[in-house]
Amino acid sequence: MLALAERDVPLRVRQSDRARRITLRIDAAAESLELVLPKRVSLAAGLRFLESRRDWVAANLAEMPERVVFADGAIVPVLGIPHRIRHLGERSPGVRTVSIEDGEIRVVGAAPHVARRVRDHLIALARHELGRRARALAARIDRRVTRITVRDTKSRWGSCSASGALAFSWRLILAPEAVLDYVVAHEVAHLVEMNHGPRFWRLVETLAPDSAGQRHWLSHNRARLLRYG
Repeated sequence: MLALAERDVPLRVRQSDRARRITLRIDAAAESLELVLPKRVSLAAGLRFLESRRDWVAANLAEMPERVVFADGAIVPVLGIPHRIRHLGERSPGVRTVSIEDGEIRVVGAAPHVARRVRDHLIALARHELGRRARALAARIDRRVTRITVRDTKSRWGSCSASGALAFSWRLILAPEAVLDYVVAHEVAHLVEMNHGPRFWRLVETLAPDSAGQRHWLSHNRARLLRYG
């Protein structure tokens, strides 16, 4: 735990064989810190580093976007377009549990279940959209996606295995459509180039023009996306 003037911040310390230097990360979703130590660095040295970064931690936490809980009246983007969550009350025959239409995310059922139902619906929508777009792009370059997985990852928006399995963060469904398309193109391009060399980036740009602009958007809005739900 790191004690700041305004609050105590949970701290996790992890030793990594791959780390070359001490790093400090803020988990925007959990409002916590992770201190990563190289194998031969002592905990005492790590804590001294943490103390030296106290002002940096406080400033970044102060600038963190407000958390948006999935509740009646909350504004949540779907493919970058703001939608208001509207709780319609108890379940009605013939009415879908969750639907997205006319700028609203409409939810029926008991109030305590609204947040879970909105989250589940967005995850299912993300799985559908990411899978559909990934397979379409893979077909363009004569490659095949073996599996699509959607998770709530905190450090990576997507990944690609050597076997052709792709994994994505469900939170991409909150981002503008062009940003989602960029991440899909990035991972699909790895089906051809398992690296980040010049040929890889040329292929990404072919599949998703203005990829640099989308990377910039993700970099500047990462914390905001992690603060939903």
